[in-house]
Amino acid sequence: MMQSVAGLAARLVTRQARRAGYVAGAAMIAVALLLPASAQAQGQQGQNGLSKLFGGIFSGADPAPSQPAPTPGGAQPWSGEDGASGHPLMTAAAIREAAGNFDNCVASMWPDAARRNIRQENFQRFTAGLTPDLRIMDLMDSQPEFTKSIWDYLDILVNDNRLAKGKEILARYKAQFDATEKAYGVDRYIIAAIWGIESNYSTQMGDRSVLQSTATLACIGRRQAYFRDEFLSALEILNRGDLRPEQMRGSWAGAFGPTQFMPTAFKRFAVDGDGDGRRDVVDNPTDLIASTANNLKKDGWQSGQTWGYEVTVPQGFNYMLADRAKMMTIAQWEKLGLKRPTGQPFPHPAEKAYLLAPAGAQGPGFLMLQNFRVIMKYNPAEAYAMAIGHFADRLRGGQPFVQPWPRQERELSRTERLELQQLLAQRGFYKGTPDGQFGGMTRDALRNFQVSIGLPADGFATSDVLDRLRGR
Repeated sequence: MMQSVAGLAARLVTRQARRAGYVAGAAMIAVALLLPASAQAQGQQGQNGLSKLFGGIFSGADPAPSQPAPTPGGAQPWSGEDGASGHPLMTAAAIREAAGNFDNCVASMWPDAARRNIRQENFQRFTAGLTPDLRIMDLMDSQPEFTKSIWDYLDILVNDNRLAKGKEILARYKAQFDATEKAYGVDRYIIAAIWGIESNYSTQMGDRSVLQSTATLACIGRRQAYFRDEFLSALEILNRGDLRPEQMRGSWAGAFGPTQFMPTAFKRFAVDGDGDGRRDVVDNPTDLIASTANNLKKDGWQSGQTWGYEVTVPQGFNYMLADRAKMMTIAQWEKLGLKRPTGQPFPHPAEKAYLLAPAGAQGPGFLMLQNFRVIMKYNPAEAYAMAIGHFADRLRGGQPFVQPWPRQERELSRTERLELQQLLAQRGFYKGTPDGQFGGMTRDALRNFQVSIGLPADGFATSDVLDRLRGR
């Protein structure tokens, strides 16, 4: 389920990549915005996919990009340059060599296809004429200089137009949502939110051939083993007759359909909701809604539970507790001073949650429950999961978040993030290799630095923190 907001960024590049390790739907958002989904490479992101490791999801377009001239068909060609990852299989020479062997690579997958009971005539039919799409190599390894803040991301995804469309979808397919809720116990508003954010209700699903994309990635670049499985799974779908080749169009990483399934995710979660013998998650709303619900249910969705609560965090709070690994009951968090900003009581004090402070001490806090983790299996980015949960609440009739975001702050550019890591390393706080990508190691290093200078240890990188590291 990757490409969705694909348009956004190419959309933010999103979930799909999710289980693949990228991000597609919402990710696309990055692209679309940026460029909406998840490019869906899903290296791991689950099984659906946004395109680009979620770091790219908040990317913005380079202010002065060097763009190759479009080809006659309108698609951009490969840049012909080495990939930014530095991986040996992403050098220009390695890409050209692998592209030259593309036909042999595809043909070599026939024995594996046969073991999956794909008929030889279908293998030959579906692979005939396949050519590599080398532009994907640029998309796979792009590292945008600028990123978007969590509040900008939410503004983009949870807007009045998408809310209006979502309410229309919920009314139009009420019977299907009723049946799915009864069968799977998954909240209809969450399903509708995923549909809206992944593809803007089927209007932005991506236009690349899933077979061509996955074949390209199975034979060229740094994720060949992963995408070999995706390519063969795509062939299985076509061989079984669930979908036609023309229906399987999506993100550069292979995510397709309104909720952006990767081929392997389709195999695991797609269901025949209306009993017609096909699992059509592209053009059949009954199958689409049921399959998305089945995905969430199998990932551990807890019926009757929400995804999380906005909370106020008291002054002087120890933000070292804001950690996904530090689960406590709602009652325990209340004893530490966390409250709902509306003054309402928590309905289930015994539920366990972790504290997320996506904008640091200057922004709102959130207590995240089990269902939030389930959404993150769909797409491993917390910003994506928060957008899904919040959008679902708004579709249900809920209000915007109560507390303001620190909109005066700006996201650091990749160059600044790299500098911040280098300065943290010089001071002995960061032990990794500076790369401009912020993960747990960088956040921990930043928190320890903040503690050392008397700031809240929220791990939120701001220009002020960078200036302090510079000694200004």
